Amino acid sequence: MSAHSPTSHAPAARRLRRGNPLGALGGLLWLLVVLVPVYWVLVTSLRSREGFFDANPLAVPSSPTLENYRLVLDHDFGRYLLNSALVTAGATLLVLAVSFLAAYAIVRGTGRLLRWTFSLFLLGLAIPLQATIIPVYYLIAKAQMYDTLAAVILPSAAFAIPLTVLILVNFLRDVPDELFESMRADGAGHWRMLWSLALPLSRPALITVTLYDALNVWNGFLFPLILTQSPDQRVLPLFVWSFQGEFTINVPAVLAAVVLSTLPVLALYAVGRRQLISGLTAGFGK
Repeated sequence: MSAHSPTSHAPAARRLRRGNPLGALGGLLWLLVVLVPVYWVLVTSLRSREGFFDANPLAVPSSPTLENYRLVLDHDFGRYLLNSALVTAGATLLVLAVSFLAAYAIVRGTGRLLRWTFSLFLLGLAIPLQATIIPVYYLIAKAQMYDTLAAVILPSAAFAIPLTVLILVNFLRDVPDELFESMRADGAGHWRMLWSLALPLSRPALITVTLYDALNVWNGFLFPLILTQSPDQRVLPLFVWSFQGEFTINVPAVLAAVVLSTLPVLALYAVGRRQLISGLTAGFGK
């Protein structure tokens, strides 16, 4: 009988058809744990303040209203949205530029200094952000950047670089050396190989770190809280925090602010969720 006969694949086929009811039940329970709070936030944001105290918390509101969203938009939501977008875009672009160049130098370089540089980046993963807030505040104040968006962009980018370099280094190490040697034989230098070979092949990893870093900067709270002061420089997490302090008893309005502040993040994740998962696992399967 041939090694590739249908009967040789029967045990494997039976294993594939065999279900995992306990795993399916666990996944369903975890999905409920995640979805129920999200559902509650959405339906509550559509209630009036009076309806919040009278109705069943999980029931669909009988008279849904968008008044809470109007209230949030009337409190200069657009300005804080723009500030968050500028901070996120600025920090993410800075992280990508520095990290990609550093990762290429670490992978293609041969000097001992480059190996020590990679170890220095890895050391950055062990330093908690909270432990450095006082030195960061001192440096920002001395540089006369306090209460500016740049004061949030630079530290946010600095703390995102180590993990980004680690991901890009592991991805670039998977690129066959023969491709680089072939371009070198054709007379290409490092800059040509960087832009014509490394950059196109690193697209999945670059998308991954872009999404990951953008989400972290968008949700950042400590740096905006410590390094900015005026309302004009607030980002969305600070806006939600101050809005909650002003409308503590108006829970539906507070949750409407939460929903509006998370919509850009959800849209970004929906666009690149596949690249995020595939890129995070790149380079670690060897």
